[in-house]
Amino acid sequence: MENQEPTRLTRPRKRKRKNKKKSKGKWLLITLVCLLLVAGAGYIFRKQVALLAFDTFMKDTVAETLDQSYEKIDEEVKPEKVQNPFSVLLLGTDERKDEPGRSDTIIYSVVRPEDRKVLLISIPRDTYTEIAEENKKSKINAAYARGGIKRSVDTVENLVGNNVDFYATINFQGLKDVVDKLGGVHLPITKVIENKQKIHEKLRIEPNKPIYDGQDALSYARYREDSDFNRTMRHRVLIDAILARALEIQNITKLPDLLKVAGSNFKTNMTSTFMIDLAKSFYEGGMPTFSNYMLKGEGAMRDSIWYYDPDQKDIEYIQKLIANWHDPNTPAAQLMEPVSDENKAAASGGK
Repeated sequence: MENQEPTRLTRPRKRKRKNKKKSKGKWLLITLVCLLLVAGAGYIFRKQVALLAFDTFMKDTVAETLDQSYEKIDEEVKPEKVQNPFSVLLLGTDERKDEPGRSDTIIYSVVRPEDRKVLLISIPRDTYTEIAEENKKSKINAAYARGGIKRSVDTVENLVGNNVDFYATINFQGLKDVVDKLGGVHLPITKVIENKQKIHEKLRIEPNKPIYDGQDALSYARYREDSDFNRTMRHRVLIDAILARALEIQNITKLPDLLKVAGSNFKTNMTSTFMIDLAKSFYEGGMPTFSNYMLKGEGAMRDSIWYYDPDQKDIEYIQKLIANWHDPNTPAAQLMEPVSDENKAAASGGK
């Protein structure tokens, strides 16, 4: 009995144990493969997943919040669906206690959704031009202080010779809070930025930070002690940085909170439907390409007040440029008018 071969009663147990290990290993492998596939699909289709989550969980909340910022200028009915192309007057206001609000940043933009292109034309706030309804000239930023958004829109339309389809204003305090909510923005600051003159608000920004908070972003926009050209360029850079940060996938879920943070600091006559459709289009298709230009001119003193005299030839150039962008039949390669030697100093080109 002791030398007898093992019977079949003992062999199946060993086989079962072995098969059980194989089975467990097989299902573990399948589970891991499935997880990898799901994770991979989630990564590859992360934009679609994010948009689905937005439509499912956040769209109504975002729309409701945006509706609180809606403020039309007059009885004119604006389109609710994204059309191609359209213009938006962007105003950064600097409204503080005991001070009249002025439009510190003035940018006339044309958006071409189908081409994924945006034109940003910066108008220096000290530009000497006729103020709508006043029949006299002054600094263009005085239009907002004296007549609000409607007078600003009318004044800019007179200057650039083209209509403004929409407007959007944000107070700089709101901008600061939005940047903080985004976790900061990336800015190309390679040297110290500091106001040193007594007449200017004290500020200092250290260079080469990996990320800049809301206060730094606000200081970046408000820095005064260089040229109007550089100042308006910084405003465009900041807008681009905020848009890029907001469209990062980890910040999509912050949209409702971002809009609540902006709150009363943000006003526009774009409907919530319009803005949501436009944002989803840009998010799904990728960031648009920006082309930048600044109204050319030179400084002049009048009654001890410094103004920015716009170049009449450059105004004519800008009017043609805007007309090109507004025309849906203009090929994308021909949107930018040829820039003369006189205009080259004012152009910053496309990004």
